[in-house]
Amino acid sequence: MDSTAEDGEGTGRRLRDLRRARGLKQQDLASGDVSVSYISLIESGKRTPSSAVVALLAERLGCTTNYLLTGQDETHTRELELKAAFADLSLHDGRAGQALQAFSEVLASTPVLPEDTVRRARLGQALALEQLGRLEAAVQALTVLYEDPRCVAGSAQWSQVATALVRCHQSLGDNVLSVEIGERALRRLDQLGLQATDDHIQLGAVLVGCYRSRGDLAKARLVSDRLIRVADEWGGRIARRETYWNAALVAQSQGDVDQALALTERARALLAESDHVRHRALLAAAYGTLLLDCDPADPERAHQLLEQAHTQLADVGTPAERAHAQTHLALACLQLKRTDEARQHVSRALESLRDEPRPETVQARTVLARAQFDAGDGAQATDTLAAAQQQLRQLRPGRSTAGVWRQIADLWQHHGYVTEATAAYQQALADAGLPGQGVAPGRVGAL
Repeated sequence: MDSTAEDGEGTGRRLRDLRRARGLKQQDLASGDVSVSYISLIESGKRTPSSAVVALLAERLGCTTNYLLTGQDETHTRELELKAAFADLSLHDGRAGQALQAFSEVLASTPVLPEDTVRRARLGQALALEQLGRLEAAVQALTVLYEDPRCVAGSAQWSQVATALVRCHQSLGDNVLSVEIGERALRRLDQLGLQATDDHIQLGAVLVGCYRSRGDLAKARLVSDRLIRVADEWGGRIARRETYWNAALVAQSQGDVDQALALTERARALLAESDHVRHRALLAAAYGTLLLDCDPADPERAHQLLEQAHTQLADVGTPAERAHAQTHLALACLQLKRTDEARQHVSRALESLRDEPRPETVQARTVLARAQFDAGDGAQATDTLAAAQQQLRQLRPGRSTAGVWRQIADLWQHHGYVTEATAAYQQALADAGLPGQGVAPGRVGAL
């Protein structure tokens, strides 16, 4: 006679959920003792399996009989929660591939886990995908989490998901959507009237970066100034560091290099030896980049910092972060008259970016053209600049693309290509929303 510790419906539901989570079909569990039709009846709650059948099914599913009977399996649950903690540490240390594998293994046992552990693992999985540069997959996972009603607005996890979602859309070049999501999230926080937390402050800091990317520097400065006041009063070390860092980038974009350096120094002062290697590397890269813009520039010190950042980001950085360090390392080499080394660095940057049409790729191509000009290879340099312009036209026009057009125009003009320089300057004006005489708003014709 069939009997269990509870009705067959609960056992059948857990059997079905766990089988699906394992990617198995009913016939995969069937044997000479248990038919496919009998398994179907168990899953539908129409049959209550015997203890022997439960033991057989549990063995094939890799769970305990107690879990199938009661839904409780403390030993297995503890093991999975330990694995999730290990994945968190791996992610913090920049070992995104290792973290992704561990989180995926945890999520394969979703029916066994408490709901909060599952959501934590899904967030970790999405963040690991982001670090690995798999941004579309990260956005998909984050969107599901963000729209889940169990992710309560204002909670730490909600803020972390919103921040990551804004950051990923920005990295994909969609500044419109990233700003829309960020502003909506901050408005929600204002409506809730909650005291500012580190997670809330970091959300604001990422939004500042989005304003900067789309060229809205006045708004970026306004929000970053407000965030600094909030972070200084309520924020912890990490939140203040993120706030100073993004404010430094805004100041740099506004041409205020001294203010940018001062803010970067404040951010670097908040670094600790226990901090994420990636964060230390990114701040070193940001500081090195600023030293190249100083008057006078300090290319030797910049090269040292960027080399350090490049070495660390090789293991823990995203493709875009590695490319940024390599491109600016190439700029430092050009200032130091080390042309061959500059070409090597920027070529590696392009390899990291896989030649995709994105701002970092265009920037790298522009630096490569400069190195080719410096090496006396004008024909190759003009081809490289033409390729950079072709990719730049594929990007959404705005102040950020206008700045790159201006760099290209300056390079054309410096080397005597007047017609090409004029067209690039006109395109810079058009992208900035200030078309020159005889130039209609939008994209000008191909050169």
